[in-house]
Amino acid sequence: MDHDTVDRAFPELAAIEDEHLREGVREAWTRAMADTGVEDLGAVPWFPPVQRRLDLPDATLVDHVRDVTAGALALAEALVERGYDLSLDTVLAGALVHDVSKLYEFDGMADTEIERLLGHPHYGVAVVDRAGLPVEMAHIVLSHTSRTTVDPATLAASVVKLADEAAAAALRLRAVDDLRDA
Repeated sequence: MDHDTVDRAFPELAAIEDEHLREGVREAWTRAMADTGVEDLGAVPWFPPVQRRLDLPDATLVDHVRDVTAGALALAEALVERGYDLSLDTVLAGALVHDVSKLYEFDGMADTEIERLLGHPHYGVAVVDRAGLPVEMAHIVLSHTSRTTVDPATLAASVVKLADEAAAAALRLRAVDDLRDA
């Protein structure tokens, strides 16, 4: 797999100024695609367990990651404008890799052993580590969901978690009238 495929799927990569972070994000997705045989990122489903339960067959991982990235960036920019010390590069990179492990967790709509035995997002920590990304990226991946007991310890991790929750809620609202029913 070449990096062009990842760049086309996630044009937000170009906004990451730190070359190491930008290349690490590309590497994480490129390796994940190569390891799992995924050739078309746009065809990867968002989150099969929820999609099966709520009948959301058209929700894609790329769209979700891009929604999370847009939401996280908007919130981070607002906080920076108000004087908070927050790296936009860290938020962008973290949002872009927060769900990279889903390529390993699911084969189409079917769960894999990684999903069954480790669950989301534990394997993502290994994926971002192998890509040479800093521990803060692993923390964002691990703390972005309630499926772990790790709470965000940084403002960047909290921003990504909030954006992920909002983007997931938006997807669920396609199938239900009230999020309490999701």
